Amino acid sequence: MNPDLSTYLVTDAHLCGDRGVVETVRDAVAGGVTVVQLRDKDAPDASIIEQLIALSEAIAGRALLVVDDRVDAVVEARRRGARVDGVHVGQSDIHVADARRLLGPDALIGLTANTDAHLDAVRALPAGTVDYIGVGVIRPTATKPDHPPALGVDGFRALAAGSPVPAVAIGGIGIDDIAPLREAGAAGVAVVSAICAADDARHAAQEIRRRWTGRTAPRVLSIAGSDPSGGAGIQADLKSIAAHGGYGMAAITALTAQNTQGVRGVHVPPAEFLRDQLSALSDDIRIDAVKIGMLADAEIVETVAEWLAAHRPATVVLDPVMVSTSGDRLLDARAESALRDLAALADVVTPNLAELAVLAGRSIEGWDDALCAAQRVSAETGALVLAKGGHLGGPSAPDALVGEDGVIAAFDDARIETGSTHGTGCSLSSALATLRAAGNEWPDAVRGARAWLRESLRAGDALDVGRGHGPVNHFAGLWQRGGVTTRPTAHEVRDEWWHSIVDVRGAIDELPFIRALADGSLDRERFLRYLAQDALYLRDYARVLAEAARLAPTPEEQAFWAESARGCIDGELELHASWLTAETGVTAGTFDAEPSAVTTAYLDHLRATAFSGEYAVLIAAVLPCFWLYADLGARLHAGEFGTRALDPQHPYASWLATYADPGFAEASEQAIGFVTSAAATADERVRRRMQRAFILASEHERAFFDLR
Repeated sequence: MNPDLSTYLVTDAHLCGDRGVVETVRDAVAGGVTVVQLRDKDAPDASIIEQLIALSEAIAGRALLVVDDRVDAVVEARRRGARVDGVHVGQSDIHVADARRLLGPDALIGLTANTDAHLDAVRALPAGTVDYIGVGVIRPTATKPDHPPALGVDGFRALAAGSPVPAVAIGGIGIDDIAPLREAGAAGVAVVSAICAADDARHAAQEIRRRWTGRTAPRVLSIAGSDPSGGAGIQADLKSIAAHGGYGMAAITALTAQNTQGVRGVHVPPAEFLRDQLSALSDDIRIDAVKIGMLADAEIVETVAEWLAAHRPATVVLDPVMVSTSGDRLLDARAESALRDLAALADVVTPNLAELAVLAGRSIEGWDDALCAAQRVSAETGALVLAKGGHLGGPSAPDALVGEDGVIAAFDDARIETGSTHGTGCSLSSALATLRAAGNEWPDAVRGARAWLRESLRAGDALDVGRGHGPVNHFAGLWQRGGVTTRPTAHEVRDEWWHSIVDVRGAIDELPFIRALADGSLDRERFLRYLAQDALYLRDYARVLAEAARLAPTPEEQAFWAESARGCIDGELELHASWLTAETGVTAGTFDAEPSAVTTAYLDHLRATAFSGEYAVLIAAVLPCFWLYADLGARLHAGEFGTRALDPQHPYASWLATYADPGFAEASEQAIGFVTSAAATADERVRRRMQRAFILASEHERAFFDLR
């Protein structure tokens, strides 16, 4: 069994107040709760049984239902037709092995466990006895006043890491604990007051679900037929799911021989094979949403319905493929009837007008009549209906999300004139399922799916696929906004950029200035001329670094660049002054030299990047002054340019020591890390500008060493 334990509600009749447990649960399940545990310690068994029956009807298979401790109540409620999935037991309740024996191998059995000894006991049980453990409390909570000491996130992490079964966090969990608990290894979060005491249980559940799913790609299953041309069916679904940030899976109901001009043949594998596909998926993967498309016959429809009854994910979208583009009915009467029944297990049904007419059992005359038919279908099935007016004539293409009380949200845009409409229904419904699984409200999910589909329709003709009705361009927007070039890692950026200036680095090593500096033969007057230009450079370089600090996106980066700017003035300029103006220190006289053309060109490059306001490009431009000097200083200190550079009596020992200083090497590594990380996360155009700024600054560094 692979249950979705992610959003777990434990009921409390007192906290639910006048709204009552059943209505609270109904709203919470609508908001995305995946497990409901009925906990009512003081209620007699008869009351527990009646509550389980009422909750089973309210949940209608949309979440798992368990009860706290009362195994006998589960047995009786099941006997009376209720769907009760299992039981959660405490350490002092019925033994989990007895619960498993009474409820069977398919029941969901949970056990409270909050010590290492409890985990040892779970390990000693036969495999499959316990499906999950409830670990807590996480924070102190008034709903369980006799709770053990609070574990906190770190305490939970330690227990979850050693658990042989999934661990659900419970007790005093706040909204800000959800993401850290997931990162700590939680299979889910169990809450009581966060939902039961909320003014709007549905909204509270949605927010918990949103926090839980916010860091992962929604896992979306398409149950549909295959289209070898790639425009419809599971091929379109998988593209659509991926385009919306989801992880797509597919269980194939039929194989078709088709292209953009039509269907030539259909092969329907045995229903048993579809059952095997669905079982293989649900046994291993937690599925957040299901999109259902082409179901070729009644047996296939019934197989999907059976699987949904046992494993229903939080989101189910049904695209009822019933009528071909030419108007031919694709299903026989028995299959159509079974599909109407299946609609009762869906959250949203997305028929085109012809399919809506079949579901409503009558013809449809115009858009207003379509809305009336959608309302009737919603009332009969309990599912929302996305009525689509794309097959209407005229300049507009209206859609509407309709419930049993009427229109919930209406959408109307100008019709897009294109022949690339193959697979629009498949693509829209799978986009809708993915956006809903990502935590969007249904109206917002419809709005987002429509906007994406319209963008994809406008770009469809450019694909130039086939001679009939071509497909939509599922990734047009992504390609345009993000490109298709793979982003490098920061380490890869580092290697590429360092290699890109290999000629510059080689040229620096061979400069007479560097060779003479290393062996101590450099003329003092030439060295002083270099220092005089370097003092002018450092004065403005510090200002550029200060601008980098101003633009920095994080406090860490801001502090680093600000400290580097201070270091230029307090450290390096003082060293320069000790040579240039030893008697007065850093004064105006330190900067008396006339800037050379090389100095001016280098500073103009740095000022231009600073003036651009592009933080990433600016820090790329200032990097060579760190990286090249640190590399050169390390190699001088290692004796790569001769042992004379290591002599304490070297005439320029103080200058050489500055650039071989471990503190400067550490600062250079920090600078490299900030720049390469920024490049790794930037888009391709920004990354190219960064590298150009880096290479140009490196060339300026080479020229600076070659000052005459």
